[in-house]
Amino acid sequence: MSARTVLVAGDANVDLVLRGDVVPRFGQAEQLADSGDLALGGSASIAACGLARLGVPTSLVARVGDDALGRFQLDALRAAGVETSGVEVDPITPTGLSVILSTADDRAILTVPGTIPTLRAGAVRTALTATGARHLHLASYFLQPALADDLPALLAEVRAAGVTVSLDTNWDPAQKWEGVLDLLPLVDVLLPNLAELRAIGAVAGAAGPDLVVARRLAALGPRIVVKAGADGGWSVGSDDAPVHAHGLVVEVVDTTGAGDSFDAGYLAALAHGVDDEGERLRWAATAGSLSTLGSGGTGRQATLEDLRPR
Repeated sequence: MSARTVLVAGDANVDLVLRGDVVPRFGQAEQLADSGDLALGGSASIAACGLARLGVPTSLVARVGDDALGRFQLDALRAAGVETSGVEVDPITPTGLSVILSTADDRAILTVPGTIPTLRAGAVRTALTATGARHLHLASYFLQPALADDLPALLAEVRAAGVTVSLDTNWDPAQKWEGVLDLLPLVDVLLPNLAELRAIGAVAGAAGPDLVVARRLAALGPRIVVKAGADGGWSVGSDDAPVHAHGLVVEVVDTTGAGDSFDAGYLAALAHGVDDEGERLRWAATAGSLSTLGSGGTGRQATLEDLRPR
């Protein structure tokens, strides 16, 4: 049976990934990095590419500028097999750009938003109708205030139509984490990393071990699927036992987008009809681990062959 169609909504910016001695020293000091790559970026775009490479019919709704970076992003999305008819081209506002300063075990990100904050709910509604998608994945919530304002009404409509919803908020640059709790009753799957889990939990007044925090958030509606870096991931509902999956032991090249590839692995398992939660998490943890073997978020994303049990 073919996989369900997934619509991904969110950011479509280009990443400039620098590795090596990347901690800036001001005072007009020049330093030499080991390498630099221009790559497809944006949490939504990376997740969409990961889904497409895992055999899931995937469309992206986002906005880019009418410029060289926008054309670069569209070409990369199409090459990965993502349907881009829902990506709007803005004739005035430039495409967003992120500079990623990457080390083996951490990274810092500087982002020029550009077109990222200009996506609106109307474009998502249009894309859902055009694609017939049965699952909607939302990414980079805090970079898109215009869309965020409309999401409660949009998600209520979507859920009423029988479309399932997942959300990866990503980090809040303002560190206020406003609005997320109102969305959780309208979300089927929340996909935070550990830092995001703790930050959202703090807003909810949840304290204590991570599992306790996750259960508190799950009581609001969604299953909580947590990205735990080198430890893989785990998930829990409001009243069931947690499920864990280990990541692979790999020689890390770049962690950029690993969480987005984790999302893609989990959502691909859902789209392909995988019923076992442990197997869904294995797909997610494997996809996230393999992503770190290449430069940028899409340099080494998993295929279905990679995810077959060994």
